[in-house]
Amino acid sequence: MKMLAGFTTTVKSLTSVVIALLGLGIVLALLGTGTDAPFVGNIAQNIINLVGALGDAGIVGLIAALIILGFYK
Repeated sequence: MKMLAGFTTTVKSLTSVVIALLGLGIVLALLGTGTDAPFVGNIAQNIINLVGALGDAGIVGLIAALIILGFYK
């Protein structure tokens, strides 16, 4: 049981780091650093595409968005 708790803690820590990097990438993209910044890529356009795809999917997109939000809680 301790191993599972340790694994869960590790996954939560890694998720926190990824979310922080995602936020940093969004800020860098909005500041206009372009797509040549390290690890940023085209993050703003990818988020716009994701939201558009979820919107086009209708109720399935809504369910997918709720599942994604559930992972962050």
